[in-house]
Amino acid sequence: MLNIEKKTEGKNLNMVLTGRLDTTTASDLEKEVKENVGGVENLTFDFGSLEYISSAGLRVLLSAQKIMNKQGSMVVKNVSDEVKEIFEVTGFSDILTIE
Repeated sequence: MLNIEKKTEGKNLNMVLTGRLDTTTASDLEKEVKENVGGVENLTFDFGSLEYISSAGLRVLLSAQKIMNKQGSMVVKNVSDEVKEIFEVTGFSDILTIE
């Protein structure tokens, strides 16, 4: 189960994720990102309530990062130790901007 809460302010989009970003829910996030990043210059993912991320979730973050590289910046914030460890093991901590 994944809950995605979106807040748009001008050219800034903040997505607050709650629950699990896995094979079942990654397509939901991918759809939300693709439908909402047009004209966005700053994309922020708030992982404060994200319990888990799988390789499918990482793939969605990577595709979001590729889109934002062309039109602005992307930040992932409030990452739990568990998710941070997954980022480090997979090398995503080198690709993503994590605050």
